[in-house]
Amino acid sequence: MPEPRASAEADLAFLRSIVDGGGRTPMTLAVCYLAGGLLYGLQCLFHVGQAFGVIRWPDLANLIFVVGISATFLSILTWAILKDRKNGSASRGPMAGRTMNAAFSATGMANTAVIIVFAVGAWRDQDFAIWLYYAAIVFALQAAAWYVAWILKKKGWMLATALGGWVTAVALGVTVREPMIYLGVCTVALFLLFALPGWIMFRDARRAA
Repeated sequence: MPEPRASAEADLAFLRSIVDGGGRTPMTLAVCYLAGGLLYGLQCLFHVGQAFGVIRWPDLANLIFVVGISATFLSILTWAILKDRKNGSASRGPMAGRTMNAAFSATGMANTAVIIVFAVGAWRDQDFAIWLYYAAIVFALQAAAWYVAWILKKKGWMLATALGGWVTAVALGVTVREPMIYLGVCTVALFLLFALPGWIMFRDARRAA
């Protein structure tokens, strides 16, 4: 049997590897946040312009713009996934990095279930406001994932993102029936809580490449 001291040192080394973090940030995660925040933040600004009457496009043009946002995001995300697979960054690196990736992957799975639940509920009850609650849940789940990331890496911007996500989730949940406030909160949150963290991770990923 190993000596108690040696066992304790091994345990401390393992815990230190989790707390210290480090390692390479996957390009997929960085691009997902950066591109998603910028593109969907732009879409929210577009809808704000429509609400104020600044943007008055034909229905077909509106549809093309909205579809183009999602198509662009999916194209960028596909590129990032292929780049990550080529570099093998998803399956290597320190324990903290892999644990953080797992937390965000699990959050993505939960988001998919939330989309289905709220979409079906809104269609069944013919109430679009039900669908709008989806964004509040997404930000709440993201806040939980970022809190896990902060516990593992102890980076201040991660804690700020987690707290911001929590506040945003509550704000969106209570303003579903106030479209202008809801849009404003969504717009600011997408740029600050998705695009900005995405840029930080993208910068780190580029430096590690």
